[in-house]
Amino acid sequence: MSDTTTVRTGLYIGGEERFTDEVLAVADPGKPGVVVGEAASASADDVDDAIAAAKAAFPDWSALSAHERASAMASAIAGIADDRDEDAAILSQENGKIRMEGWVDALVFELRWNLALELADDVDRGTVLEPAPGIPVTTQVGYQPLGVASLIVPFNWPIAILGAALPHALLAGNTTIVKPPPSTPLAITRVVQRVAEKLPAGVLNVVTGKDENMSALIQSPDVAKLCFTGSVNGGKKMMEMASASLTRVTLELGGNDAAVFAEDAILDDTHLDRLFAGIYDTTGQICMNAKRVYVHRSRLDELVAGLESRLEKVVLGYGLDEGTTMGPLHQPAQKKFVDEIIQEAKDAGADVREFGELPGGDLAGGNFVRPAIVIDPDPSLRVVTEEQFGPVIPVIPFDTEDEAVAAANDTWGGLCGSVWTADPATAQRIGSQLECGYVWINDHGAPRLDLRAPFGGMKLSGFGREQGVHGVRAFQDTRSIATLDEEALAAMAH
Repeated sequence: MSDTTTVRTGLYIGGEERFTDEVLAVADPGKPGVVVGEAASASADDVDDAIAAAKAAFPDWSALSAHERASAMASAIAGIADDRDEDAAILSQENGKIRMEGWVDALVFELRWNLALELADDVDRGTVLEPAPGIPVTTQVGYQPLGVASLIVPFNWPIAILGAALPHALLAGNTTIVKPPPSTPLAITRVVQRVAEKLPAGVLNVVTGKDENMSALIQSPDVAKLCFTGSVNGGKKMMEMASASLTRVTLELGGNDAAVFAEDAILDDTHLDRLFAGIYDTTGQICMNAKRVYVHRSRLDELVAGLESRLEKVVLGYGLDEGTTMGPLHQPAQKKFVDEIIQEAKDAGADVREFGELPGGDLAGGNFVRPAIVIDPDPSLRVVTEEQFGPVIPVIPFDTEDEAVAAANDTWGGLCGSVWTADPATAQRIGSQLECGYVWINDHGAPRLDLRAPFGGMKLSGFGREQGVHGVRAFQDTRSIATLDEEALAAMAH
């Protein structure tokens, strides 16, 4: 796909593509004034139609066995990679990320989908409670799908993130409505529609458009579950809206993840490459990226030098251009915020080191930020206390392990963390004290995420879990069926 091609996507409701007079113009974050494409903009009535279609499809879909649903889903995902190069190019243009990351974004969706299908045996696996003293019943505890599920995903890794919830919701027996992000709706809509076309009508629907027309996805009494990935403030708003109808929610929100480097941390090229990726991938716009680095004071200079040597090779540029290693931030507002917290650190006297050259030509004025390290900043600065969601990292020295753990936990978030040490005992000791939902040892970030394991946050990073059997259970409820045991009842009578 060339960067002059205009992409157009519609809604997909009840097995039919639907276009609208009003559209969302999708801006290119790297090239000011350039429109990547147009996505249909759903009205409130369109959204109601999608909910109705999902509700109508639910009885037949939920009546299938888990293995029957898995078979249908396996057929639906077949061939999804055929258009991956084009999907990646479109996502790069609308998001700003480099082409390779767009390709991986779509790949992870397929990987997560296929891993979910391996859970078919677990979907309906319940337990049996035998009669006990004073309880003359045999009770079967099983699982049932919830109904219609709304899935709302963010701009940064929209296709991959959808893969953490969508296949689990479908496998559990729910029908679904996907709401792509308004600023990056094109590639994800293409991918999801190709899957939806191979499933029974209404099982998988897609609606794009303005947020103000989407409230029914959260508040309709016909929506049983909301799965939202986004900012903390967005999650609070979703939860407030869901309370009106008691819609169940899973929230995967932002993080202020700490990477803790012990005195014996291995700082060779392999480990430094991992750290660099765990900080700066997607221009820092990943919820599970490292946002704060705590390093033993004796290793501070070595770690900083390792990051500097990698930052000196960064090439800021357009995501589709050969040689580009870091694209722009997605939104002008985010660029403004990141610029502000870097300047604030400079004004406070912190040692701020910036790298790379801002591109010119038709990229001048794009949302580009020079990647930076902030060394030993005051812990009250926003570069430490807030989620940067950009290519800047504070590196903070510590003297004792207890000090490092306390500092790592002294934050509003609890999504992920990491411990870097040559000693497995140290890794377990520190890792078990970090207040977060996922901990890496000698690594950090999405490339090393175990896609089978439950993922989610603590504190303001949200609640609920995605992936694996825990991700399936998030879209189910328990059902207990108790059968009176006559022999146990008779024994109680005597």
